[in-house]
Amino acid sequence: MKVKKAVFPVAGLGTRFLPATKASPKEMLPLIDKPLVQYVVEEAVASGIEQILFVTGRGKRAIEDHFDIAYELEAVLREKGKNQEARKVREIAEMASIFYVRQKQALGLGHAILCAKDFVGNEPFAVLLGDDIIDAGKPCLGQLLDVFERFGGPVLALEQVPMENISSYGCVKAEMIDDRVYEVTDLVEKPKREDAPSDLAIIGRYVLTPGIFSILERQEPGKGGEIQLTDAIHKLSAREKVYGCRFGGTRYDCGDKLGFLKATVDMALKREELGRDLGDYLRNRLECLQP
Repeated sequence: MKVKKAVFPVAGLGTRFLPATKASPKEMLPLIDKPLVQYVVEEAVASGIEQILFVTGRGKRAIEDHFDIAYELEAVLREKGKNQEARKVREIAEMASIFYVRQKQALGLGHAILCAKDFVGNEPFAVLLGDDIIDAGKPCLGQLLDVFERFGGPVLALEQVPMENISSYGCVKAEMIDDRVYEVTDLVEKPKREDAPSDLAIIGRYVLTPGIFSILERQEPGKGGEIQLTDAIHKLSAREKVYGCRFGGTRYDCGDKLGFLKATVDMALKREELGRDLGDYLRNRLECLQP
């Protein structure tokens, strides 16, 4: 079955970017000239997703406004002869069919996914986290969907990370069964370094089957007192084979200030209208910093 639906959990408070996120969602932080969340929506659409559900919370109205039609703005742009800009604004609203549901309590990622049960129905679906911006020739989600179509089970995006950082991630014990493809045999949420089964971390892209919902409905809180998606997938693996895909591409953790800055610099350097001037500026700055 083709995966046509995706869930975006966006109810988090974004406390690592305070005070910038006091009144504006972290997902709307601009990465050059587009908000973070738009990059991830574009990845989903490029992977064949047609319907998107945002699981929102209080203070997230700006996300809804961004993906809505802005009649007044379009009219002003056209009056000024800025037709290309008007088209770009309209294209944002027409990328996919977008829906919203409110997560009334911050009970964890697993609970946010459970809020999508009625939207998903009895279909496989994707989950994308807006903190992870992934620059790849073939969209990261598209790589996972290829694995899903081949093997028919849930698929997790995997990345090798330094072991000193593994306690910040869910990670897996897995056996490689094909190039970049693994069969997952165990999952652990944010283990201590000495307890981690591998250096393969779970990154913010998933393809899941609807069997996850019956587990989440009965899931007890785990790490941090939250309903952890990793714990639910661990239980799901007893019923269905779970796979991992060590995706190709560069991931930027834009929930982290340094990761956000790295993404801004790298992506700006790739822009035709910015790359040369920014490169010159950075070289000059480095020369100034030399002792």
